Amino acid sequence: MTKLSIANLPAIDAGVAKPSYRRDDLTPGIVHVGVGNFHRAHQAIYLHRLFETGRDLDWAIIGGGVKPYDAAMRSKLKAQDWLTTVVELDPDGFSAGICGSMVDFTEVDPRALIGTMTGPEIRIVSLTVTEGGYYVDAKTGGFDASHPDIVADSADPTHPKTVFGIIIEALMCRREIGLPPFTVMSCDNLPENGHVARNAVLGLAKCRDDDAHDWIAKNVAFPCGMVDCITPATGPREIAIVRDQFGIEDAAPVVCEPFRQWVLEDRFPQGRPALETVGVEFVDDVAPYELMKLRILNGGHATIAYPAGLLGIHFVHEAMRNPLVTGFLAKLEHDEIIPTVPEIPGVSLTGYYEKIVERFSNAAVGDTIPRLCLDGSNRQPKFILPTIAARLAAGQSVDGLALEVALWCRYCAGIDEDGKPIKIDDIAAERLNKQALAARDEPGAWLSMHDIFGDLSGDPVFSAAFAKALASLWSNGVAATLQAYIKS
Repeated sequence: MTKLSIANLPAIDAGVAKPSYRRDDLTPGIVHVGVGNFHRAHQAIYLHRLFETGRDLDWAIIGGGVKPYDAAMRSKLKAQDWLTTVVELDPDGFSAGICGSMVDFTEVDPRALIGTMTGPEIRIVSLTVTEGGYYVDAKTGGFDASHPDIVADSADPTHPKTVFGIIIEALMCRREIGLPPFTVMSCDNLPENGHVARNAVLGLAKCRDDDAHDWIAKNVAFPCGMVDCITPATGPREIAIVRDQFGIEDAAPVVCEPFRQWVLEDRFPQGRPALETVGVEFVDDVAPYELMKLRILNGGHATIAYPAGLLGIHFVHEAMRNPLVTGFLAKLEHDEIIPTVPEIPGVSLTGYYEKIVERFSNAAVGDTIPRLCLDGSNRQPKFILPTIAARLAAGQSVDGLALEVALWCRYCAGIDEDGKPIKIDDIAAERLNKQALAARDEPGAWLSMHDIFGDLSGDPVFSAAFAKALASLWSNGVAATLQAYIKS
């Protein structure tokens, strides 16, 4: 067993890929806030691969954080010289490599992080702070200036606690000493992530003063990006894989699928690393790629989640072995989802779908159906309902999509096909359960949740298709209803 560190790299098994570049040759250009598993499987790996080519060594990462768990991660990574073991879970054979693109991790203290961001060498500040970390108002979709964290930062802007307050203060410090502003790059998996990050920064800056708001609006770039790589949480299983299969003692390894994608808008006024040489796609507008992912991949996850949950299936790869689940997925994708996605030059939408089927079927990842089922009240309005609205606007059928919504409703009734209880993992769980039970006799009770369904609540075509699907689920059962749809 070899403890991970720079000094011990020569002793690590020869089958593990190790950095070919010298760590002493790297200098930082990026501060990344939120050093979780996804960042270390995605952005950090792209930079690592770039450094392996021998170029752009002045774009290494300094980690940063604002939460207690960031301090815990910093402590683990510091003990191993900021190195991470990344294992790709290829069903044909796992492979491991040591990622060395991070060279430091600032103390988890707002003033320290502001100081790091103010360094003249820093040209990009990137973020993975989760979808819920952007202070979005659930009702309006805009910035939530009333959140207690934002109110606190507004009252004392030179001593911020939030990442956005820290970014603003660092930008103001750079402005004062004559340094150009860094680019703010969200790497979170949410639609229009650059616009969401911009709204958060400008929303808080407006609470500070108009001058800060106007200067940031005019001078700071917030490129959007589409990111993708299934990355499970690290637990005893993952630590054991690294220890037992590769002989490495790593306190915070990462495992991920052998697939990653990153599409970025090319808006970096202070420069950027040449990531296009290692697979990143730079485009003028990332929106078409986001729409493809939201509807085909995320919509596909939603499509398999609720029937599998109702049929008592726990793992995603097990669901992909069930002909009813895969038949439903294939028909719904080809008949109703994929036709709503505009063509992207050089991209095969059918090929993209076939790739997600392969990815969903990867047993080594160990993704679970309960994970796909959680937070439906937030996910359905993003991944399914816009597709329904698009088809209705075009005068097209929504029978399959209505069945997906009916399956979600049936799932929220809280009992599966075998009579076993279902835990509804959603912030609105109690309300969803109440409306789902009421909808058994009156389907309109489910669609009456206007904050979720919006104008679809009153659409007669969707309402009729939903009511028919839900009635079949309750009277005929999930399996028979799916079989009838697949054969239709």
